[in-house]
Amino acid sequence: MIALNSECLLFQLASGESIPCSPEMICIDVISSSESLIDPEMLRHAAASVFHYFKTELARETVTVAEFAAALEKVLRTLGLTICSAGNDPAREISTADLRALAGESADRLELLFYPRLRDEMRWLLRQSPRVLRFRGLRGCAKQLSGARRWSSRCEKTQEQIVAYLRSCLTAEPEQNHCALVVE
Repeated sequence: MIALNSECLLFQLASGESIPCSPEMICIDVISSSESLIDPEMLRHAAASVFHYFKTELARETVTVAEFAAALEKVLRTLGLTICSAGNDPAREISTADLRALAGESADRLELLFYPRLRDEMRWLLRQSPRVLRFRGLRGCAKQLSGARRWSSRCEKTQEQIVAYLRSCLTAEPEQNHCALVVE
């Protein structure tokens, strides 16, 4: 396998194919598709900021084109521009995350790794400005984190801790925009 350049991110296309891109490559594509009177320098800096966010702050090597476009759109809106990326619904109603998948991502299903990952996921979803923030798979997640095959009082306690943690994270986030929290 060829190592990825440290200044590149893998952009995952809808077809499943991944393409390595640097910030400059992204900017050229964004600028060439722009039809309005947006300053190209501002676009370059905005795209570089979003790229830095994914690469450095989230420590991700792969990002979907839709995720990047949504983040870039949000940055440009913050700057006072109204831009809609192709296929992106500006009034997104519901943002969903799978708790079982998040628990599976945590090495050896450790709670110490799960909770920070859960908070990062919540922050990412809140940046999409949803009206409803939905987390699915609570029961399965509690069983995974508890290491249980059958439902027990330990699973019940873990389930209550997850819900309490989600509630406290939501109230602590400045980007909550008064959205509803649904945990299933």
